Amino acid sequence: MRLQLLSDLHLETESYEPEPAPGAELLVLAGDIDARWDALARFRGWPQPVVFVAGNHEYDGRDVDASTAALREVCAGHGITMLERDRLVVSDAEGTRIRIVGTTRWSDFDLFGVVGRAKAMRAGSYFMDLMQATQGGRPFDVEAMRAEALACRAWLEVELKRPRDGWDRTVVVTHFAPSVKSADPRYGARSGTASFCNADDDLLPFADVWLHGHLHCVHDYAVARAGGPTRVVCNSRGHERRGEAEAHQPRLVIDV
Repeated sequence: MRLQLLSDLHLETESYEPEPAPGAELLVLAGDIDARWDALARFRGWPQPVVFVAGNHEYDGRDVDASTAALREVCAGHGITMLERDRLVVSDAEGTRIRIVGTTRWSDFDLFGVVGRAKAMRAGSYFMDLMQATQGGRPFDVEAMRAEALACRAWLEVELKRPRDGWDRTVVVTHFAPSVKSADPRYGARSGTASFCNADDDLLPFADVWLHGHLHCVHDYAVARAGGPTRVVCNSRGHERRGEAEAHQPRLVIDV
């Protein structure tokens, strides 16, 4: 299957018009498309099916739990399939069955292990203050994000370890990155990096391809595993004024 990947378009502030990639069979939106949700309407009537995993900015200033349900409805109204701890099995033109596993996968702040967690959470508080989200009437702070992240991780691990049943290949879509290998090279591996990357390296071998966003840079690397490498791809656009869009490939197509 040929997948087009877009993320971190930030259409709440960026002036950008996404275009279908020739030959793509499905469009994957890996989060932070529009904090206002309005631009999701641009994908109504897209020539290929569209799958969406929410980014952190889709929850800015909102209640996380209520917004997940509301965002599902908005996506459904535009003909978009939102995945949050969901799997979808689709077939390509040749009949190959692709399991798409999707979740935002928030940060659990364990990128540098238990010893680095407290420092990582202190660094993450800055981003949570900017986000201004809530959950059940309480601030969605680093502790709340960690709890949500661990729930995502638990679901993802169970789903990925299921015996193969009705699919030939697996694609994981998360907003947050699965490895420190996806750290933004401008900043390297520091405490704040744990707000962008998780230590899900042990789960990578269960996927053929892992797609993510969140980092405003691009990545395409392979992780060794038995039976062939796992390909990890990020095609974030980011903010043009900061030069982050220069490496973005608007019509990138990934073969699975």
